[in-house]
Amino acid sequence: MDANRLSDITAFVTAVKAGSFTAAAEILGVTRSGVGKGIARLEAALGVRLLHRTTRRLSPTDEGQLVFERYRQILEDLDEVSASMAQRRASPSGTLRLTAPLSFGQRHILPLLDSYLKQWPALRADISFNDRFIDLVEEGFDIAVRIGMDDDDSGLLSKTIAWQQFVTCATPDYIERHGAPAGPADIEAHHRIALGNARRSRPWEFEGAQGALRIDGPARVYIDSSEAVRAAALGGFGLVNLPTYIVGPDIRAGALIEVLADFRCRPEPIRLLYPSKRHLSPRVRSFIDLVAERWGAGVPWEQSGA
Repeated sequence: MDANRLSDITAFVTAVKAGSFTAAAEILGVTRSGVGKGIARLEAALGVRLLHRTTRRLSPTDEGQLVFERYRQILEDLDEVSASMAQRRASPSGTLRLTAPLSFGQRHILPLLDSYLKQWPALRADISFNDRFIDLVEEGFDIAVRIGMDDDDSGLLSKTIAWQQFVTCATPDYIERHGAPAGPADIEAHHRIALGNARRSRPWEFEGAQGALRIDGPARVYIDSSEAVRAAALGGFGLVNLPTYIVGPDIRAGALIEVLADFRCRPEPIRLLYPSKRHLSPRVRSFIDLVAERWGAGVPWEQSGA
């Protein structure tokens, strides 16, 4: 679209909104005749009459109303692009309030925040790493890291940044002593380290030829910290079922060996959630951009040497 056509469209949309050529001319800072000539050129280009003109007021024809609605949306979209680019150019300021699950936040969000704050020295951060559900809008957070799909995310924007994959693993020494389970049913004969406590623990989920499988029987050891569960696994206590963002580097290093790989359940999304706004603040946009840049070639727990 050339500049003259855009100018004629702007004159037409402004005139319809303002109700007269004179009012449109004042808004646009041009002459009344300039507005009229622009609309006349637009009518000639489209081959239709766009306006009913009277001495007091103008109104769109049926065709003019259709054209007005389309052109109004185009101009609003152009304004949106300009505003978004202006937001991106602006330097982040204020305080970024972010929440994430405890282990994931400490392992993988904290290093990003370190880089983020070094890049923008004027910024501050207010961070909550815990595993409770946080209402972003009610508690005033800018961004939340959520793992899995929630039913209560309506009204929030979402960007998937990675995937959580649970794996079952143990040390080579444990497997040498006890053997590797051939299927989920064999887990009952092993020392199982469960995340949680004897009253409530996270079940181990698998997928087989018969569909979903769940192991939720008594465990040998219950621990309420995923990091402590990992430490117990490395200590040779038994089998654990943890996300690769926790044990991935240990498996690549050979400190832990994955078992039951053929029975892995489907991965779950790891997402950034943020309140829906017409324009994202520079501090939110710049953090999202940083995550995309750093993890574009692969998440840290899947990269060799991580």
